[in-house]
Amino acid sequence: MTESAALLSDLCDLVSLQVDPATTPESPYLGLEHLEPGRLRAIGFGKASDAKSQKAAFEPGDVLYGKLRPYLDKAVLADRAGVATTELLVLRPKLGVSPEYLACVVHSPAFVEFAMQGVTGAQHPRTSWAHIRTFELPAHDRSEQASIAKLLWSLFDLSMATEQGIRSASSLKRAAMQQLFSRGLRGEAQRETEVGPVPESWGVAAIDEHFSVVSGGTPSRSNAAYWSGGTIPWVKTTEVNYSVITETEEHITQAGLNESAAKLLRPGTLLMAMYGQGVTRGKVGILGVEASCNQACAAMTPMDDEVAPRYLYHYLTSHYEAIRLLAHGGQQQNLNLDIVRKIGIAVPPTIDEQQEIVDILDALDLKTDLHRRKRAVLDQLFKSLLHKLMTGEISVYDLDLSALPASDGSAA
Repeated sequence: MTESAALLSDLCDLVSLQVDPATTPESPYLGLEHLEPGRLRAIGFGKASDAKSQKAAFEPGDVLYGKLRPYLDKAVLADRAGVATTELLVLRPKLGVSPEYLACVVHSPAFVEFAMQGVTGAQHPRTSWAHIRTFELPAHDRSEQASIAKLLWSLFDLSMATEQGIRSASSLKRAAMQQLFSRGLRGEAQRETEVGPVPESWGVAAIDEHFSVVSGGTPSRSNAAYWSGGTIPWVKTTEVNYSVITETEEHITQAGLNESAAKLLRPGTLLMAMYGQGVTRGKVGILGVEASCNQACAAMTPMDDEVAPRYLYHYLTSHYEAIRLLAHGGQQQNLNLDIVRKIGIAVPPTIDEQQEIVDILDALDLKTDLHRRKRAVLDQLFKSLLHKLMTGEISVYDLDLSALPASDGSAA
């Protein structure tokens, strides 16, 4: 170790105090499920009364770090006292060490990589205090620690505020869809239909009355001529996620298109994921480019001008949960083309009214997208500065922090 370096053990001590959660049943409980990568604070707490066996005790200002291999990139700064799973190491800052700074140290990519190098155990691989205590980093003085913490926590707080903006915009869109598709633009009287209450002047139709619905295909993986050097975008269900699809992970060749069930679909085609693990089934997206798709996608193209594709996109988005319930099958529930074709949709009597609804919901989508892009920029900046500051690639004194808002450490 050089004179300008410090060890993690110079910054904190391991606290190994364990308590019986039954003695403090109302205390907050922190489990591995309450930690997420990149978040400096817990996403929530349970109650000690729900915990079994001895648990680790922690105090405000402690940093709790996940020692199991899937959680080596997760750590949080405690803002209250409580008990935690013993799979979290309780790190207590030494006198004069900024807790916010310590939380950043154990989030740094260099630290996570170092922790991984000390993983032992086959069944439950984990790192240890004996290993991570020897992690080396630049020896920042107290003033540097405070400045680094101010910079990184300000970025984190901004990112969390943006995340709240995303949640608020999404909630606003859900409320708008519920109102628009049941009351219309003018809040007119309703009538009961097979798709639920709709405005009196609206009609109800099955998707296949206005759209051609087909599936795609997958060229043989064993034939390189179908994939190697391919330029035709090929959409998988995991890429159908409430967005305009302009890029895909994989591409197929013209031969792969010609000699398989795959089809060339024009921009504006609406896609629905018919099966997939987790929440994928029932999601929709719109092609922004000419592309093909696999057999797990239902591709919808208009046969007339009665229903605007983007209106159908928003309508299906609003009925995601109901559409998922239409699936059937064995262990894995799936949709199929017959089901998709017969999904009922409420249709305003004019294209103009459909377009007004589309304009409202598109504007809300744009608001959400702007928040998401801002969040992505902030997260990338946080990660980049965290890495460079903790490896000494740059000094905090090289940065102008005068414009930063003061972080109150209240982000959740």
